[in-house]
Amino acid sequence: MKTINRQRENSHVENRRNFLRKLGFSGAAFVIGIKYGEGHQEISNLSEALLSQDISFNLSPYIIIEKSGKITLFNTKPDMGQGTFQSIPALIAEELEVEKYEIKQSGGEKIFGNGQSSGGSYSVRGSYFELRKVGAAAREMLITAAATTWKVPVSECYASNAKVFHKPSGKSLDYGSLAETASKLETPSNPVLKDPKDFKILGKSMKRPDIPGKVSGKTIFGIDVQVPGMVYASVERCPVFGAKLKSFDKSEAMKVAGVEQVITVERVFGIYKSVGVAVIAKNYWAALKGRKALKIEWDYQGHGDFNTDDYFQKLRELSKSEGVVDKSVGDFDQAYKDSSKKVEAFYETPFVSHSPMEAMNCTAHWKENDKLEIWASTQVPSDIIDEIPAMFKLKTEDVTLHTCFNGGGFGRRLSNDFVIEAVNIARAIKKPVKVIWTREDDTRQGPFRPVTFSALKGAVNEDGKLVAFQHKVISPTIMSFLNPAFDKTKVDETMVEGISHQDYQIPNMKNSFVFADIHIPMFWWRSVTSSTLAFSHECFIDELAVAAGKDPMAFRLDMLKEDADSKRVLQKLKEVSKWDTPLPKGKGRGVAQYLFFAGLGAQVFEVSKLSDNSVKIDKVYAVIDLGTVVNPDTVKAQVEGAIAMGITAATKPGITFSEGSTVQSNFHDNPIMRLPEMPEVEVHILADGGKTIKGVGEPGLPPVAPALANAIFAATGVRIRKMPFELDNLV
Repeated sequence: MKTINRQRENSHVENRRNFLRKLGFSGAAFVIGIKYGEGHQEISNLSEALLSQDISFNLSPYIIIEKSGKITLFNTKPDMGQGTFQSIPALIAEELEVEKYEIKQSGGEKIFGNGQSSGGSYSVRGSYFELRKVGAAAREMLITAAATTWKVPVSECYASNAKVFHKPSGKSLDYGSLAETASKLETPSNPVLKDPKDFKILGKSMKRPDIPGKVSGKTIFGIDVQVPGMVYASVERCPVFGAKLKSFDKSEAMKVAGVEQVITVERVFGIYKSVGVAVIAKNYWAALKGRKALKIEWDYQGHGDFNTDDYFQKLRELSKSEGVVDKSVGDFDQAYKDSSKKVEAFYETPFVSHSPMEAMNCTAHWKENDKLEIWASTQVPSDIIDEIPAMFKLKTEDVTLHTCFNGGGFGRRLSNDFVIEAVNIARAIKKPVKVIWTREDDTRQGPFRPVTFSALKGAVNEDGKLVAFQHKVISPTIMSFLNPAFDKTKVDETMVEGISHQDYQIPNMKNSFVFADIHIPMFWWRSVTSSTLAFSHECFIDELAVAAGKDPMAFRLDMLKEDADSKRVLQKLKEVSKWDTPLPKGKGRGVAQYLFFAGLGAQVFEVSKLSDNSVKIDKVYAVIDLGTVVNPDTVKAQVEGAIAMGITAATKPGITFSEGSTVQSNFHDNPIMRLPEMPEVEVHILADGGKTIKGVGEPGLPPVAPALANAIFAATGVRIRKMPFELDNLV
């Protein structure tokens, strides 16, 4: 047993040495890597000077300090435009007391643990205390190293701008000269964090170091990767989901100049597997041209007649079933039956594509020695390092991942299907290959945001109080595609998220779920099902307010306890939007808020009814509740982006199916909002503590559609219960 442990320790040390050398650090680089595990109890440190010894450390080397004084901080959260490249290292830098440092992106290395992902608006809120402790512990170690060197009390020393100062004498030592000594010290188990009032970085508007490169075109996204000897691949995938490849004729494709090979390749998305035909060529144009020359025969497996109209009708019929109860409070059935003022409504939302501006792509090189190198725009680098070695029977250390900047993700890059496909091709041809999806591939091949229908019932009493509320969700599920053991007779919590966790105090409530089977692959989409359920939920709250004869804002506030975060948000929104100030005739305001897994946001839309009966969005007031904020500029940009995406999903055509295939193919029939359509947006951030730290990237999206629809009702009297809705065709 002793020998086995020693071998394991030696292996870990070797991995760390390789890790540092791969990143270009010399023997003069010292690592102070502190890992706070569950409960923030697991702590360790490492020095490059110790790497030659048989010592095993459980570490996360977020901080590397070189003798020259150069400081490197790691960002372990992929950046897809949301600003983690700046915000994650800033958490460390604030406590470490450094202002100048280089940032490196992790690549899924096991040394950083399994939290290397961007999704669920969790990057900052999930790292806020952990990474501040990393910086604070390192700062305390450096201060202790200086005090030891000077033979003075630690209490007489302090850190500032990458130096440790001695208060009485004024002398100082820079971090570079202290790093070796510091790295040999015991890591503080409970470092003291700075008082937020002393922050120099967090909470301040800071420049993002990734922006200059993106503006100038120097930043390397996945689609920009160039590797010596690289070839290109374009894959023809069946337009009908669930089909099988019967045969293909590659003769015409092989005649295209530059085409080298034509092979079959498997795509794996959760439990969904399909086989396509890949054309490999010296350049992308040749690969695409060769692909168009292929002659393929598919077996549609009975899915060739699938269409949206029939499926939607199936959901409407399923809405009559009781479903599985998700949450029940009081006695809804009795309260609804006894009420004299009842309201019922049915809401529908469509399938939607992710359509990130950087189309899906991956470059992979399966080398002759069974070592694999991958370049990818991914939201989940640690998942790639976990999944790929196991799937292809490789050693973890033989897989190298380069995490590139993402040109948008919105949840699409949480799946590794496009990576697996590229690796399959690379293994077959033993050359570096870049696989690029066309925009048509990206639009048609999914996965898609699930369609969700909602059947709602509510009742108010004579005093205008909401006494009964029911929200029944009818939809397919995401988890059934990801987990083969998923029990379809139970509630998929993803598909009812938020509706049972609002702050509203409703005495009698019953929420339920009706499963609707489908073979089309579904997946997370920015704010997931909250992007659809908030529409039905918050519009129906407005319908109940009208039935009660109450102002929609007042109706909501009356249902909230004084200490509810939602109440603070709505009160702030009421103030900044000047809700009580009457609007001119032909204008209307609408309000919506939504609390869900990612956080809490609320908005007021102001719209105008034009002479041709169309509606123009004049302004959006948005309040987002964070608890704390790292970079307010980034927060505002994220909320503005979420509003643009939300308006797109609410007012532009969704994804439909006919004869088994996706009808839409590109931005001409799957459009996104253009700049002239974007209204003025005023963002207000609540960062006064609240109950918890909340997310940024997604909470700005769910309130968009209901606030807009409610504003349209206020301006025109037209009640919208179906997305998408056309602003120029409402009457």
